[in-house]
Amino acid sequence: MNLIKHLPLVTALLLAGCATALPPLPAEPPAPAQFKEGARWTTAAPAETQDRGAWWLPFGDPVLTSLVERAAQANTSVQEAAARVAQARALVRAANADRLPQVGLGGGVGRGAGANSLLGPRPATLWQAGVDLAYEPDLFGRATGRRDAASLDAQAREALLQSTRLAVQAETAQTYLALRALDVERALVRETVDAYAGTLRLTQRRHQAGDIAELDVVRVEAEVAATEAEALALDRQRSALEHALAVLVGEAASQFSLAGADWATTLPVIPAGVPATVLARRPDVAAAQSSLLAAQARVGVAKAAWFPSLALTGSGGFASPELGDLFRWSARAWSVSALLSLPIFDGGRREAGVQDAQAQLDAQLAIYRGQVLVAFKEVEDQLAALRLLDEQAQAQGRAVDAARRATTLSDTRYRNGMVSQLELLDARRTELRNRRQALQVRGGQFQATVVLIRALGGGWDARGTLQGGAGSAPAAGGPFTPAAAATSAPPSPRT
Repeated sequence: MNLIKHLPLVTALLLAGCATALPPLPAEPPAPAQFKEGARWTTAAPAETQDRGAWWLPFGDPVLTSLVERAAQANTSVQEAAARVAQARALVRAANADRLPQVGLGGGVGRGAGANSLLGPRPATLWQAGVDLAYEPDLFGRATGRRDAASLDAQAREALLQSTRLAVQAETAQTYLALRALDVERALVRETVDAYAGTLRLTQRRHQAGDIAELDVVRVEAEVAATEAEALALDRQRSALEHALAVLVGEAASQFSLAGADWATTLPVIPAGVPATVLARRPDVAAAQSSLLAAQARVGVAKAAWFPSLALTGSGGFASPELGDLFRWSARAWSVSALLSLPIFDGGRREAGVQDAQAQLDAQLAIYRGQVLVAFKEVEDQLAALRLLDEQAQAQGRAVDAARRATTLSDTRYRNGMVSQLELLDARRTELRNRRQALQVRGGQFQATVVLIRALGGGWDARGTLQGGAGSAPAAGGPFTPAAAATSAPPSPRT
């Protein structure tokens, strides 16, 4: 009873002398002043939980829109990530429940005897019914720390869900665009096969007339067969891409088909300055930071294991040897108890727990720093790729024009008997190679655009403002703070 009487004083002294504080987070990786490609950083509000925007709409392709939206709903990876979010939220509710009193109803019947028993020295039956109450005050923040860590884990799962959905959408768009580019390349190769077939017919007529040798006919036949083989290889690649699309949209490959069509997709232009808010919108960076803060909270929980714990229990109800007298007032029974325990020696278990939590914090910090550096790299990669691909497309366009003109001239000269067949075949090969390379560069521009959108964390609106961003276009030359851009400020140390 003396302990219960002086419990408030004991608790106050313990709280004053043993309050725990979370360890400060180490410094974040320094942000560059600007991208090599010219976009400057700027401070941005947190946006990792906001919608990524319908970034695929500027491509102006209804089929692409349909596939991306279907993948966002039916893809198995997205569904798995959504289930992980539900699981994390359930763990948050369980952690919150540990901070509340636990109340239960109980009842039972027993038979026994003993000098110190309510049943008396002779064997008898005892009926019982009552209410049990248990509560452990959170003196040093153990339960609160576990709740905070679980909440941060749930935030990380929500950000990973956004990241998974964005990744699936981007992969769907990339696969579809690769398929459409392949459709155009297949048509080009088939067109070349037809051109070679025309040349073969002409060569056969000239051979029959005795103008050329059989070698010329065989040489053209070899070109026709080799080009047909290339066309069949492209058909095989298209089948593989179509099957990959089926998996992305959550359908069986045997039941999914995508008819060939003209490649009328528009190549959108990323507005200048958009990359400035990349860390504010990257859900993978937000997930890494939430996991880092969760690890920080668990260090505090591990340190709190050194401090005393207080358990309060109580029960009240009725006990009677006769079932009919069980709920009489005279059969009432109750008890209240308080237990204050302080660990003294555990063989180093608690110290090992603190070291384990600290090691997990160090690991999460390295993961977070790595994710930030990867975010910088991915944006830089795609900005450089788009710039160089644009220059390459212009140069390749000039090569295609020259090769097409050379083929036309060679065909005319060959028909008039002014050049050999080898010159014509060489001109056709050169034109085909350059036109296919031009298509590949064009496809690379689409691929790099999608990857850049994914690296930026989503789309933008008509004003060039990132959807899910700070709400206004980034200002050139503004300072950038990783913590401000990636998430809100970490919570202050808990006591």
